[in-house]
Amino acid sequence: MLILLSQKIKKMIQETKYLSWTEIGLYEYLLVAHPDSIVSSKIMAERESFSLDYHHKMAAATRPHITIANFLANEAMEDTIIRYTQRICCQQQSFEVSLNNYSGFPPHSVYLRVQNPQPFKQLAKELKVISGYVNSCSCPPVKLTTNPHLTIAGRLPETIYLKAMMDYSQKTFHETFVVDALVLLRRSSEFDDCKVIQVFGLQPQDGKFLNAI
Repeated sequence: MLILLSQKIKKMIQETKYLSWTEIGLYEYLLVAHPDSIVSSKIMAERESFSLDYHHKMAAATRPHITIANFLANEAMEDTIIRYTQRICCQQQSFEVSLNNYSGFPPHSVYLRVQNPQPFKQLAKELKVISGYVNSCSCPPVKLTTNPHLTIAGRLPETIYLKAMMDYSQKTFHETFVVDALVLLRRSSEFDDCKVIQVFGLQPQDGKFLNAI
């Protein structure tokens, strides 16, 4: 019965362009890491510059973030998802992230590269327990990051993407920040603003305990 329900939801998603996931009783959830305010401001400036230079209107002005997991789920599943995520984050140390220059996903997105992706991949590995839970509730599979990145511009026409990649191959961007928390976001459609559902603090790095004494 669960398998049949899952197949029905999958078919509905593929065949129908919903204005809102809530039309099929689901929300989209994203587990993300945010840069600090200084780095976020620089990234927002990059996005605004891109929009002006290429005359491309951005989608919802979401705060810069690196997505670790995204999935569709029923709101009634939130408490269980939060408990699972809290347990995982309680065992993970905060870590440093270096953003190093630009790359792209042909033919539609320009992004900042994450130089040290291993902490994100480790988190994705730990989050497979949530993937199992979501699947058991007949929801589509969880998407866990395999290539952590920070989007500058997405949903680009191919002509703009090709021109931008030529231009951005000559540009540089280097910033570093510490991830000390993950944030669970929810939205009713891919074009909707995200609502913060829960913030999960990570354990301090080992050296910070010594500095605090």
